Amino acid sequence: MVDSISFILNNEQVSTHVYPSTTLLNFIRKDKKLTGTKLVCREGDCGACTVLAGELVNDKVIYKTVTSCIYPMGKAAGKHIVTIEGLNKQELTVPQHEFVEEGATQCGFCTPGFIISLTWYLITHKNYSVDDAINGLGGNICRCTGYASIIRAVEKTVNKLKDPVCTQGVQVKNLIELNILPQYFSSIHAGLKSLNMKTAYSSKSNGENILVGGGTDLYVQKYRTVTSYRINLIDSKSLNYIKVEKKDIILGASVTFEQFKQSEILKKYLPRLENQMNLIASLPIRNSATIAGNIVNASPIADLTIILLALDATLVLTDSSNERIIKLKNFYKGYKLLDKLENEFIKEVRFPVPSSNFNFNFEKVSKRMYLDIASVNTAIFLDVENGNVASAKISAGGVAPIPLFLEKTSKYLQDKALSIETLGSALEIAQSEISPISDVRGSAEYKRLLLNQLIKAHFISLFPQEINIGELV
Repeated sequence: MVDSISFILNNEQVSTHVYPSTTLLNFIRKDKKLTGTKLVCREGDCGACTVLAGELVNDKVIYKTVTSCIYPMGKAAGKHIVTIEGLNKQELTVPQHEFVEEGATQCGFCTPGFIISLTWYLITHKNYSVDDAINGLGGNICRCTGYASIIRAVEKTVNKLKDPVCTQGVQVKNLIELNILPQYFSSIHAGLKSLNMKTAYSSKSNGENILVGGGTDLYVQKYRTVTSYRINLIDSKSLNYIKVEKKDIILGASVTFEQFKQSEILKKYLPRLENQMNLIASLPIRNSATIAGNIVNASPIADLTIILLALDATLVLTDSSNERIIKLKNFYKGYKLLDKLENEFIKEVRFPVPSSNFNFNFEKVSKRMYLDIASVNTAIFLDVENGNVASAKISAGGVAPIPLFLEKTSKYLQDKALSIETLGSALEIAQSEISPISDVRGSAEYKRLLLNQLIKAHFISLFPQEINIGELV
């Protein structure tokens, strides 16, 4: 058992004995009295608590934005954590100055998160663009300004820095000279190298022993009791990999959503996926949420699980001594009921390398287009040869107690010609497989209609020549 958590907080090396399950935000505000980082939604949704988390990767400090209100302290071990106070200097940095000049703040609660996210964009991108910078703020919400003044501040920041950065390159010393970062950032690389990097475990005497990946759901659902748990953090580099082995693409359990999205392997084999992943959570959440956590959480509307079901994923479970393999579609036995022993955890996820004839698509409807959980979501994977479906796999979320693989619909489509008639029959079969309920995301009837329309959207998107949208209206 590790008895301390060591990391760099702004320009200070910190060692603390707080429980690893304590949120980083609580430590920042209550223990260190750094109150610039705000507590608002406590769900990682608004971005007011955003901080930078820097980590040595291949001898380079890589920074990510994370929402500190749902970020376990144990995950801060060995990292450089930067709050808004850690960006402050005697003079305002360029982003801070432009926010002031454009009046891009009113109540001020969201402002630190916006500054952190914009700074992250500036220190991690080589070629600046206004659109990309605005997209980098996707996890930050403002309820006062209407965003126009924020967008102006971003535009002025990017336009002021675009040419110098293109000329000088994104190096720490250049970012310091350009008044984006404080001087102390030049010593962080050496500081992290010398830091005794640890993974922290701790508990209260009455706690339970649970495995935590990113904690992005646990800290929302069980915030008030989570510090009574003994947690084991699945944050190991040994479980963080994406590789191709023989005929399988293999994902380690601690791979995050953003790593999944940015993987060159997945871009090669599933080129649509990078853009479609923008429909799933915000960047700070994707930086923390793990693939294994999403699967084990067993939400009936889990976006990534729905995608993996359509990819015919297989799970490798282990209890550290033995391993067993199970199809993802057989993993769910009922609402939040898993075919998993208490001492087992997911080691990795595998799915077949797509053939040259594959067609993949993901669709999702939610109350907001972005940063929202689905009312209904669905994914499809088809191998098509000479106008006929050689194999089919369709999944759907929000229409059953579990993330649902549409077994009968998938089986029906196999060896069928791509046509309006085939699609019509598949839609009828899909309706017979689902059992949606009415809740805050919509009535059961509405969800049936949504799935019907989203399956149509799959075929219209993938096969515009064979499926005429006019015939489906």
